[in-house]
Amino acid sequence: MELIATAIGFSGMILVLLAFLMNQARKWSADSILYDATNAVGSLLLIAYAVLLKSYPFLILNAIWAAISARDIFIDIKNGNAANEKPKARIGHKVR
Repeated sequence: MELIATAIGFSGMILVLLAFLMNQARKWSADSILYDATNAVGSLLLIAYAVLLKSYPFLILNAIWAAISARDIFIDIKNGNAANEKPKARIGHKVR
């Protein structure tokens, strides 16, 4: 079970870091659905990891991160920006 938990944690960490690094390298915009989806999946995996570890502060942090990413995905789909046609400003995001 410990090996499975570690694999879940590393997978989530890799996805969140991938989104961050791709944004820093200007490959993915902070407003792209790919960025938001990668963050959402990574955060969900880290939530599962936090539950397995009973690490409630880490769980809360990632639950908020996942909720913000899910909200951004919903906004992208609702506005027809799934292909990132038009950047939109959101809290903590810069439009480039």
